[in-house]
Amino acid sequence: MKSLLSNLKIAVPEKIFLKDPESSALGKKIIGESILLIDEIGFEAFTFKKLGVKIGSNESSIYRYFENKHKLLLYLTSWYWAWLEYQLVFETYNISNSKEKLKKAITVVTRTIKEDSSISHINEVVLNRIIINENSKSFMTKEVDTENKEGYFTTYKCVINRLQDVIAEVNTQYKYPASLASTIVDGALHQHFLKNHFTSITNCKKNMTPTTFFTDLALKTLL
Repeated sequence: MKSLLSNLKIAVPEKIFLKDPESSALGKKIIGESILLIDEIGFEAFTFKKLGVKIGSNESSIYRYFENKHKLLLYLTSWYWAWLEYQLVFETYNISNSKEKLKKAITVVTRTIKEDSSISHINEVVLNRIIINENSKSFMTKEVDTENKEGYFTTYKCVINRLQDVIAEVNTQYKYPASLASTIVDGALHQHFLKNHFTSITNCKKNMTPTTFFTDLALKTLL
């Protein structure tokens, strides 16, 4: 799968950026270092000025790629969901048994992320932590409906729609495949957050992962 992914360009909606950061070494550096900085100080404290200092470039150079830090966060979350969709497709493609396909699909969208060495400028492990902590900030804004119409959340919805299709294969009579799919995708982020910060209100621990929980939930709901 790594060799296949290395030959694919992760597609992010073009309206999110002013200049494609994948088109230059500076753009890739902006993406790679912004991930590390947001993970270090949080999105609220993150600024283009601080990022400029970290990459040794003028703040104005970052604005040539992104209008503001909200658009940068949209880029990072969109990239992550597109990257996850590729994994979901590749890892379930040859599975004919619908139940086993669902189990694998749930594993892909709920597991702890491991670094993909085929994409050198992005640390997926760190990016995953940002998604767990910051993903909701990309769409819980007054502009969400406008941005949705502009296609900013296409990659996120694609992951849910693919999982929804797998759910429907298991039980064609189930009335809520989209709701279950979105619950699994978003719920996994929430359970990872609780596991890391509010351990008293989740059963997810080292030996009881979000993958275990959501696989159990889905199979008992559908079968």
